[in-house]
Amino acid sequence: MSNAKKIEPGKKVRYAVVAAGWISQTALLPGVEHTGNSEVTAIVTGHEYKAEALAEKYPTIRHSYSYEEYDQFLKDDVADAVYLATPNWDHVELAIKTLEAGLHLLLEKPMAVSVEQCQQIIKASQKSGAKLMVAYRMHFEPGALKALKVVREGKLGKLRYFNSSFSQPVSALNHRAKSGYWAGPIPDMGPYPINMVRTLFGAEPIEVYATGWKTDDKFNFEDTVAVTLKFEEGRIGSFVLSYNAQDLDDFRVTGDLGSLFSSPAYAMPGGMKHTTMIGEKESTESFDKTDQFGGELKYFSDCVINNKDPEPDGEEGLLDVRVLVACEQSLKTGMPVKLAPYARSRRASLDQEETLSPVKPPELIGANKPSEGGSNGEEEQAPREARRVA
Repeated sequence: MSNAKKIEPGKKVRYAVVAAGWISQTALLPGVEHTGNSEVTAIVTGHEYKAEALAEKYPTIRHSYSYEEYDQFLKDDVADAVYLATPNWDHVELAIKTLEAGLHLLLEKPMAVSVEQCQQIIKASQKSGAKLMVAYRMHFEPGALKALKVVREGKLGKLRYFNSSFSQPVSALNHRAKSGYWAGPIPDMGPYPINMVRTLFGAEPIEVYATGWKTDDKFNFEDTVAVTLKFEEGRIGSFVLSYNAQDLDDFRVTGDLGSLFSSPAYAMPGGMKHTTMIGEKESTESFDKTDQFGGELKYFSDCVINNKDPEPDGEEGLLDVRVLVACEQSLKTGMPVKLAPYARSRRASLDQEETLSPVKPPELIGANKPSEGGSNGEEEQAPREARRVA
């Protein structure tokens, strides 16, 4: 029997933000107010000063908890849903606890650090009836959905290949620099091109090959990597990622009739620009910047309120994670990794577009972007005693 939280008509979905780092402060918290159907009422953080300062900045935050108090938070009726933005390896324990308690979950990507963990999270959602969505903000981005429309309408013809570049400089002081593969560029940045090519191709890869270099001793993993994905019907997806190069994000999808190039491609707050070539005819289209996080939150809250299944669900998260796991194996062995054929039950829909106006970046409290080092985005980790070992 479902024990999922239900929302009374006319009420907003109450969220608890778990981890008050860079991504939560930069994007999620500022975007909540103009969703119209969501509010943040609680915060879970390992830093009391952050909780106090954020409650002062956002008056709807009336409750704060440490990670040691997470079980108590779940018992208290202070939230209907959770936005979980702890490091990737901390997702599974807190995600399962949250869903089993009946709270709906918007889970940052990558979903977890193994396919088995993803399956456990999905099972917890199915058992309690609580909604589970993985935070793929590009599934609501106007520019990304327009690229999908162009592909689905067949304007590029039969698709042949996809390539992408995505890089950012990461400080040696940032937690990402010394936390191993699952804090590195493939799990951190790779979900963007992986998810984009899977969405545009409407298919799952059948082979993965990854190679890379550690270009600086400040990293304890390959910080610059190239990944090749083979798809059925002779299609190839490839991308290069780096933690030790200047900011860049783009992708190109090419068919036998034309190509579409987007730059920027994945950055917040959007503002994508497409250059499309059909034969010898070139056209360009620019898209307004949007509040991508507010948009995905608005969509998820609507699913919770109206009892709809969100599209970027646990299966979507799992399918990206199985590619990330294969990349890790390929880096270790130097060999390509075969993946079993998989038929995705659901894909992004063109009617998911959200166009909320962008928010002004706020002053950060005890957090820095990756290139500046120090405390950062998803640095907060739940103490082991506060976790459930799954």
